[in-house]
Amino acid sequence: MDVAALADLAPGEPMLVEVGSSPVCLVNVGGEVLAVHDVCTHALASLSAGWVEDDRIECPRHGAQFSLRTGGVLTPPASRALPTFGVEIRDGRVLVDPTPSCEHPLIR
Repeated sequence: MDVAALADLAPGEPMLVEVGSSPVCLVNVGGEVLAVHDVCTHALASLSAGWVEDDRIECPRHGAQFSLRTGGVLTPPASRALPTFGVEIRDGRVLVDPTPSCEHPLIR
C-alpha cells in the first residue's frame, strides 16, 4: 500500500500512517524506512508520539523501547514484541506490506 512520500519522512522522526486497518509507525533510519505497529504493547500508547534513537523507538507513556528492525522489546516495562511490516521505496513513494509479521498481542 502506498502510504507516504519519502520526501515527507524526515530522518529520525516517526510518522503515523494507516495501513489497511492498522496504525503503523514509519521511521527513516539512515535512509532505510522501517515500519512497526504504532501501538505500544505495554500501555497502548501511540509510538509515533515517541522518540527515536538509532534504530530504536521509545514509548512516550512509560519509556519502553522497541527495535524498529525486529519489533523486539529492548527495555521494560513492555514484555511483548511489536508486529513489523515490510517496506519498499518506489519512485519516491513509501509502500508498506499490509501483512504484519505477527498479530498485535493486545489488539484483535
